[in-house]
Amino acid sequence: MGMVYQRGKTWWIKYYRNGKPYRESSKSKKMADAKRLLGRREGEIAQGKIPGVYFDRVRFDELAEDFLRDYRLNNKTVKRAGQTVAKLKEFFGGYRVPNITSTLIEAYIEKRMKWTCGHCEKVVDSQDVCPFCGSTKLTPGATKATVNRELSALKRMLNLGAQRNPPKVDRVPHIKMLKENNVRKGFFEHVDFLALTCAPGPISSIMFELLVKFNPQ
Repeated sequence: MGMVYQRGKTWWIKYYRNGKPYRESSKSKKMADAKRLLGRREGEIAQGKIPGVYFDRVRFDELAEDFLRDYRLNNKTVKRAGQTVAKLKEFFGGYRVPNITSTLIEAYIEKRMKWTCGHCEKVVDSQDVCPFCGSTKLTPGATKATVNRELSALKRMLNLGAQRNPPKVDRVPHIKMLKENNVRKGFFEHVDFLALTCAPGPISSIMFELLVKFNPQ
């Protein structure tokens, strides 16, 4: 049976899991908030779950270290993974795991794809002229392929955390990958074009039709 009590003006809760007592601050001056937190923790324990307080203590940085360790143990190249982690850490560093939500991840994607003005250093949407200073020296944001690589790493970190015993991640948020345009458009040099279209036989006419279709210009 749990209980609520005060320390100074802040209300705390005490509850038990497998006979072991746990104390946790409600971070509130209201008894009602402490009672709601106690009810949530006791409900988690009743369902056989690990109380959420465990996950609240885990931060992104810890998951990032586990991710890099997994790379090293599996003899994978750590250099590129380290660069990816560094980019993720610029945004997610210090975040507690429960706060890494789909909404936060979408904000990360939006930020990574923003452009930067080389003159006033303002962050802007993709465009030709900076709306703040009028400069045309704009640095493009990250490509969709780069962002997807970073999102894949983040998803791997969270999944590794969820697979640990005891787990470090209670739930993995949905991470939607960006749609990439991977269609590669080839082209022929003019001399190659002539060599093919002027060749004898039926092949030349077929090649001519294909080249006109895929290279209309």
